[in-house]
Amino acid sequence: MHALDILGDPVRRRLVELLAAGDQSAGEVSRVVEREFGISQPAVARHLRVLREAGFVASRPEGARRIYRLEPLVIDQLQDQVDRYRSLWNQRLDALETEIARGKRARKENTP
Repeated sequence: MHALDILGDPVRRRLVELLAAGDQSAGEVSRVVEREFGISQPAVARHLRVLREAGFVASRPEGARRIYRLEPLVIDQLQDQVDRYRSLWNQRLDALETEIARGKRARKENTP
């Protein structure tokens, strides 16, 4: 699954944001997300599973708890994808800027 597809979901995006602050238990992140999005613990667990299966997070048992951490390699991959889009956006924005300047010049030349 494409990284941007994974992060297209606001719940998963929020989970990634929470884990970017540091390792946390499933219960800790679940409480925050349940409160903010009004969803159940099993729904949060499904989102964590999607993140884990996609390689965004890793988990380890710690007693009766599961501790989740964000995989740093995923952030690098996301940055690569964003950089690719940024270059496309910059090209298009540069072209738009050129067209706007042409339009302004043409209006000045045609104004009596």
